[in-house]
Amino acid sequence: MQTAPDVVVMGRSGVDVYPLQTGVGLEDVETFGKYLGGSAANVAVAAARLGADVALVTGVGDDPFGRFVRRALRDLGVDDRFVVVDGEHPTPVTFCELFPPDDFPLYFYRRPTAPDLQIRPSDVDPAAVREARLLWTTVTGLSEEPSRAAHHAAWAARGRRRHTVLDLDYRPVFWSSREEAADQVRAALPHVTVAVGNREECEVATGETDPDRAADALLDAGLELAVVKQGPRGVLGKTRTERVVVPPTPVEVVNGLGAGDAFGGSLVHGLLAGLPLEQVLANANAAGAIVASRLECSTAMPTAGEVAAHLAAHAAAHAPRLEDTRV
Repeated sequence: MQTAPDVVVMGRSGVDVYPLQTGVGLEDVETFGKYLGGSAANVAVAAARLGADVALVTGVGDDPFGRFVRRALRDLGVDDRFVVVDGEHPTPVTFCELFPPDDFPLYFYRRPTAPDLQIRPSDVDPAAVREARLLWTTVTGLSEEPSRAAHHAAWAARGRRRHTVLDLDYRPVFWSSREEAADQVRAALPHVTVAVGNREECEVATGETDPDRAADALLDAGLELAVVKQGPRGVLGKTRTERVVVPPTPVEVVNGLGAGDAFGGSLVHGLLAGLPLEQVLANANAAGAIVASRLECSTAMPTAGEVAAHLAAHAAAHAPRLEDTRV
């Protein structure tokens, strides 16, 4: 029997097709690169790159792109034993446009649905999600049945153990309305111990626009840790006894789409390592910045050494300079 992985991630996987030219629309792009994609797959790769033993629960089509996804996962250190092959629905493909520094439109080809939203409760290994040191789930996985039921089955098997994480990951294209998403998030929060999202995602979850009030609302729902990403204002982390704000580390942005997933993988690493909250968030910020400076997502995820080097370079660049007082 295979042992349970340290980390189980549930959610989207697919193929990212990114233009190799920036500043032009897809109608004018001539060459593309093909990469493993999907937020959950990227988080799994990011955590694996930092040393975690990670398995992904997802679905792919019975097609060449599905074979590519499974092979890429294995090549990047992620256990694919829980990847379901769906003979009815094709593996999704996502295109993007690159207009640095802050405009990266996405075009999802997941119609009428995608295999990762067709995973069923029977596809969830109760022992694996119960025994894993960390379970990572996403709000997008709640947007459709039977994936929604599969997520609730995973939470039921886990019993709200420590490090049960919900990535608030709100993408309007997957929902009939913002209100529907908010209802599903509220139903999920009693089952998790950590939530992470940007300001809009935290507003969907709590109805609060202020980051501190949103974090407090998440803690009031029973969570142990709330993480609110604030863009150029850095990241806020709150527990019942601690409040930490960590500023961003500036980079020249090439593609911002994978930054949040790199942040997530580093958050996984920091939680499992038991690092102080400020260090957890500083590392996660650095990981996100590194990936934002690169074209691809999954294959761009940094190592621990790269994160440490980025933080050291940032600290050196911003260290106070002593005046020369020699006569």
